[in-house]
Parts: sequence; C-alpha cells; structure tokens
Amino acid sequence: MELKNKKVLITGADGFIGSHLVEKLLEEGCKVRAFVYYNSFNSWGWLDAFPKEKLAQLEIIAGDIRDPHGVKNAMKDIEVVFHLAALIAIPYSYHSPDTYIDTNVKGTLNIVQAAKELGVERVLVTSTSEVYGTALYVPIDEKHARQGQSPYSATKIGADYIADSFYRSFGVPVTVVRPFNTYGPRQSARAVIPTIITQLLAGKNEIKLGSLHPTRDLLFVKDTAKGFIEIAKADATIGEEVNIAMQEEISVGDLAQKLISQINGKAKIITDEQRFRPEKSEVERLFGSNKKIKELTNWKPDYTLDSGLAETIKWFSEASNLARYKIDIYNI
Repeated sequence: MELKNKKVLITGADGFIGSHLVEKLLEEGCKVRAFVYYNSFNSWGWLDAFPKEKLAQLEIIAGDIRDPHGVKNAMKDIEVVFHLAALIAIPYSYHSPDTYIDTNVKGTLNIVQAAKELGVERVLVTSTSEVYGTALYVPIDEKHARQGQSPYSATKIGADYIADSFYRSFGVPVTVVRPFNTYGPRQSARAVIPTIITQLLAGKNEIKLGSLHPTRDLLFVKDTAKGFIEIAKADATIGEEVNIAMQEEISVGDLAQKLISQINGKAKIITDEQRFRPEKSEVERLFGSNKKIKELTNWKPDYTLDSGLAETIKWFSEASNLARYKIDIYNI
C-alpha cells in the first residue's frame, strides 16, 4: 500500500509513541486525523508541544476510545487506522483492572467493529511484548505462548484476539503490531529509562529502582514508528501478528549503570520496594525476534541502543522538557 495522500486516523495520537507516529505519517504525505483523549483542559498531550505549522497539518478530534459512537464518527472517511490508544502502566493495572478492560479490550472492539461497518482499508492494532510474559525460549517469535502476568498484559492479549477474530470472521484487514520495549523522547516517567534519566539530571546521587535483573529488548521510538509505517505498506502483513524488536537484550541493572556512567558517575542505585512487581507477575526476560518483520517488510532499525539513549538524554536535558516531569513522585 502506498500511504501518500491516504486519510489516516491515529488513536492515542496525544501519547508517547502516537505523537512520534503522527510526525512520521506527516512526512509520508498522509492526511492525518489525530484522535486524542477528551479532557476539560483541552489538552492534546504531546501534540501541544508541536510547532504551529505542524499542528496546522492535522485534524484533531477529542474523544474517548471507550465510546463506540465517538470512535465510529472519528473513523468516517478514513482509509487506514493506527490504533494506539490504551492504558499501558502495569502498576496501575493492579490498582484499577476494570478500566483496562474497558479501554484496552472494549476500545479495540470499537475500532474493529467500526472498521467492519465502514470498510476501512487497513487497521493496525497495537499490541505489546508483555503479552508473551517471561520468555519460554529466545528470541521470542510471534508463535510464542501468551502469558497474562499482569491485568495489563491480560487485556492486551484479549484485545489482540478480538482484532484477530474480526480478520478471521469478517475479513477486516487487521494487523497486530507488537513493539518490544520502546523508549525515547516524551516517554512517561512510569517507564524505567525516563525514571533513571530524570533522577540523574535532577542531581540525585541515589537512584530509586525496582528489580535490576530482568532483561528487556529496547527499541528507540523512531524505529518503532518506522515499523508501523513499513508494516502498513506491506500487504503481506494483513491478518498477521508482527513483532518490532531489536533482537537484543540488556538487564535493567546494566542499563542503569550505562546511563549513570554517561550522566553522573557518582550516583548509586538503591532498592525501592514499592517499585517491585508481585513475584509471579514480573516478566523476567524479553528478547524479541525481528525475523518476521524483516521478511515481510522493508523495516530495519536506524538506531543502536547507544545512539538512541544519546538522543533521549539530549531531549531530557533540555530544561523545558525536564520540567514536565515530577521527579520525586513514583508514577504508577
């Protein structure tokens, strides 16, 4: 599929990955409609940080992914949907699992139901590497078992299967896109890399972290956005689940030491028990296979871990960006 001049909708456009995908799709020459979460402050999330000339290229619609009528209205005249809207914080899913079912499962149902009724050409539904749970083998490919080790991951497993069922039952042209651990500018402070960087840049000499031994496959956000676009372009991905992964792993502890050495070599890591997941809920190892995405699309990463972290540190080092983060609060 050629994306240039296509009318595309991005749900979750106000978020971390969504805002980067908006920028990439504008560069592709798409006509972009951004679906953002309605709020009384009229905040458009990270889109508010865009320059006026970039915002002028967007059609912005505020709504709620849980509302089927609003979702269907937002999808009218749309040819390609990138569905990213979701609740993603794992600790908060322990606290409020009902909201995750409503947002992640029913929200995805609203998207694929509207796509079926409106005849949308392509639907890309965003999954997560968390659906795999702790690796049973590596690298983790798309055939790996699903393990709902948190309410969050369980709802994403449900959303993936809802999307797949609409492809199998009704021929809705769905692809489930499964990024591994994405990081970069604009990421929420609930994630480990912003947690470490913001504490270090604030001059903290004691960096509070949870478990240090789990490993993650870290993917720079611009490579994630590029993955979505290459998957959308490839007709061979319709009806498929596709990982976006670096096929590399690093432990949280080694990652923290890497960042400490670059920002403040005197800092030490201290354990903060409230940051630990329940024992059976912790995903001990994520190390993804990128074989399928490389076979079906033209995707390949542009960033190494070191170059991605350098760009991320640079962004957080700007005072106006760092000021957006509440460094002394543990974000669940």
